[in-house]
Amino acid sequence: MNTLTKNNVRVTGNGPHHLVFAHGFGCDQSMWRRVVAGLSDRYTVVLFDHVGSGDSDWSAYDEIRHGALFGYAEDVVEICGSLPRGDVTFVGHSVGATIGVLAANLRPDLIKALVLICPSPRFSNTDAYVGGFEPADISELLDLMDKNHLDWSALMAPTVMGPEDVPEQDEWRNSVCRIDPRIAKQFARVTFEADNRMDFAASRTPSLIVDCSEDSLAPPSVGDFLVSIMPASRRITLQAGGHCPHLTRSPDVVAAIEAFIDERSDVDLAA
Repeated sequence: MNTLTKNNVRVTGNGPHHLVFAHGFGCDQSMWRRVVAGLSDRYTVVLFDHVGSGDSDWSAYDEIRHGALFGYAEDVVEICGSLPRGDVTFVGHSVGATIGVLAANLRPDLIKALVLICPSPRFSNTDAYVGGFEPADISELLDLMDKNHLDWSALMAPTVMGPEDVPEQDEWRNSVCRIDPRIAKQFARVTFEADNRMDFAASRTPSLIVDCSEDSLAPPSVGDFLVSIMPASRRITLQAGGHCPHLTRSPDVVAAIEAFIDERSDVDLAA
């Protein structure tokens, strides 16, 4: 199947530098609209939907391939490989960030840099690692989703978008409800039960971590952990709540992305 059709790939802008955006669980490419509006004048912007989300070809969903995050990473490699040659910076949110790390580890020749927005290599606590949830909490959340993913989305919306009653809560909730329940439940389990700490530690791709000071899904302890194990990373923590700063604090996210790319360009020129 054509990759561009399978993942509903949309390309705008014509700059020499490609920005490839990957959404998180329950979302689709429209969640990036406030960010790409400020970037499409300078860069070639590439948006896509993970298979089973948004307007992707849901018939391409494969329970075996997409039963692990590596399957989604292979999709990303196919997308990046279909682009004209040039620098690619991958911008991923939440589980989309993890997928980007996996893709960059597979093909560092395609993905030259990573912007990781509210990333989490593991959502549950273990030993000295604080991911934000006890394993029993993860099981309870997934059990609720199995029973009624509409109730689950209503419960999670304030955590994802922040406690204030903002329109983005309804937007995220409606986005989750658009997904086929069977696909949503499997993607949720793949997301919340994954442990990709070793994959993040193996990354040597220059990376910018953008997180929020009050994020229950990816608390500051996760950012502390990531910068300690990723030698090519640096971090910006926004004084904000919620898990989606690309919607709630988009100007700050745009500024962080541009500064990161400009800084890397300056280093390349100096070299």
